[in-house]
Amino acid sequence: QVEVVESGGGLVQTGGSLKLSCVASGIIFNEEVSVFWHRRRPGKLRESVAYIGGDDAANYAGAVRGRFTISRDNSNNAAYLQMNNLKPEDTAVYYCKVTKAYDVYWGQGTQVTVSS
Repeated sequence: QVEVVESGGGLVQTGGSLKLSCVASGIIFNEEVSVFWHRRRPGKLRESVAYIGGDDAANYAGAVRGRFTISRDNSNNAAYLQMNNLKPEDTAVYYCKVTKAYDVYWGQGTQVTVSS
């Protein structure tokens, strides 16, 4: 019923930037919907990176705060993660998670690789 698709990953040098997109179908983005970005780095457990609520309030993990910015476009059922000043330790598969009440929908992930 609900599908979440990430895009925008790729290979970038240290200090570079990427913008990830998350587009959902089968769900209407309204105040009930929150969006999270998570990532899984090599050899590590999945971790949360950023969050944006229906009121546009945002939170970030300390490792990315000041470098990453999350945003949303409700008209297009989309959310974004602007990543600046990328570091090798940011290399990971990035996942979008869309929630509505207690329903949770995950994307398949997009690979981000930062070369040193």
